[in-house]
Order: sequence, then structure tokens, then C-alpha cells
Amino acid sequence: MTLSILSIQSWVTYGHVGNASAVFPLQRLGAEVWAVNTVQFSNHTGYGAWRGQVFSEQLIRDCVAGIADRGVLSACDAVLSGYMGDAGIGEAILDAVAQVKAAHPEALYCCDPVLGDVGRGIYVRPGIPEFMRDRAIPQADIVTPNQFELEWLTDRQVATLDDAKAAVTALQARGPRCVMVTSLRTADTPEGEIDLLAGEGGQFWRLRTPMLPVSVNGAGDAIAALFLFHRLRQGEAAPALSAAGSSIYGLLKRTAEAGSREILTVAAQEEFVTPGTVFRPEPV
Repeated sequence: MTLSILSIQSWVTYGHVGNASAVFPLQRLGAEVWAVNTVQFSNHTGYGAWRGQVFSEQLIRDCVAGIADRGVLSACDAVLSGYMGDAGIGEAILDAVAQVKAAHPEALYCCDPVLGDVGRGIYVRPGIPEFMRDRAIPQADIVTPNQFELEWLTDRQVATLDDAKAAVTALQARGPRCVMVTSLRTADTPEGEIDLLAGEGGQFWRLRTPMLPVSVNGAGDAIAALFLFHRLRQGEAAPALSAAGSSIYGLLKRTAEAGSREILTVAAQEEFVTPGTVFRPEPV
């Protein structure tokens, strides 16, 4: 069965972040992706300079309304959201989620709460962090924060694995049934390695991989999309964590070997289908 995913997030002309990082991996796995872009920038903001514009809330609403006019929302299996541009766009996304779920009650909403990162702090516009915390998280079925975002959204410090599990549980109490932390380093993480953590149904799984000598943008967008795809396909968090984490490790390994400033989404595309190294999660 072909999965259809409505992906509402940013777009860059050069490089791979937002939809430019999420759409192709999903398509390579066989999903139909209905992409709605919240911004169009020349390149990602990590370069410090870029050109382009944030799109209006009304444009997002118009694009979703046009899809609804085709009578296909009942075939939409999930909504994926990422970088929003401003809080008004967030309201348009939540309206899109409501429309999709009205047409297809089993559809999932996966919110990648793009707010900031360790070392950079909050880097989105004012109002977006509060919107994510107070409006988007309670509506989401799946949430994919990084460690910084998990701490901010729960107002908890995450220094140990137990801290991370407690923060995930606190986030789940707000609405999401499944949380996947996309990058985690605690006192329990060995030097030279990095963890991913998934929690669902009162259970937790940790996936540990070597830490690669690479610092690029867009990997979080890709792993959120991959985790959603495999969670839809497998119906469980543990195998989704294994598949998504293994693919991202392979993607970043190829990128590190090439010394690329941008992730090699196209050149390393086989990693999405058949990861070179498969990592298995452990219950924790």
C-alpha cells in the first residue's frame, strides 16, 4: 500500500533542509508526498545569510484547500510539519491536521518541533516556541524533538537517561503518544557515540550509533520524516527507530567521508532503502 503524506515545512533552493530534506527520502521509499512550503529561501539559515521569503498563512490555507477540493484528504495517511516561519502558519497547519483527520480518522500528525539546538539556543521567530508548546504538541500523535527542544518544551534539564525518559513521559502527558528524541547525549552516553530515544505505550528504546565528525543542517528533518514513514508502515516505534536511525547514520557517514557542507541526500539515497549498517534498539 502506498502511503500519502502531507508535508508542511520549509524549502531551500540550495541544499537540503525542511521539505528539501524530507520529501526525497520519503519518495525514494515509495511514499506519495504532498509538499506545502512554509518558506522559500535560497539556502538554510545556518550559513548566516540567505535570500527569500516566509510565505503567508493564507497561502498555506489555500494550498490545503486546493488539495481538499480534489477530494483526496481521505487518502492522506499523515501530516508532517517542521519549520513554520511564524505562529500564524502554525494555526494553518493545525487546521490542515483537523481537516485530514475529519476525512481520515486514522491519520497521524507528526510534529517536528523546530525551535533551536544546543549551542545555538532558540533560532525561530518570537511566538513560535510558545505555539509549539501550547498548541501543536497537544494535537500531535508523534513528536520528534532534539535534546534542546525536549528540555525547552518540558522545562526539564536532561542530564541522564532517566531524565530523558522522564521528560518524554511529561511530553506524552500533554498529548503525543509517541516521542522520538533525534539526538541525545547524557551522562549515560559513551564518548564518541550518540543516542536516539523513542517512547511509546510506557516503553522506551534507545538506539546508539557512533558520533560522526560532521555538522550539517537538515538531518533532523530527514529523520523525522523517516521515523514517521516507518512508524506508519511498521505500526511500532522500535522498528521505526531502527530503520530511521540506521538510514540517517549511513547518510551522515557518506556526508562526513565526502567532507560536504550539505548532507548528500541524493548521492546517499540507497541508505534510505537499504542502510549499509543496521542498528538495533535496546529496551531501556
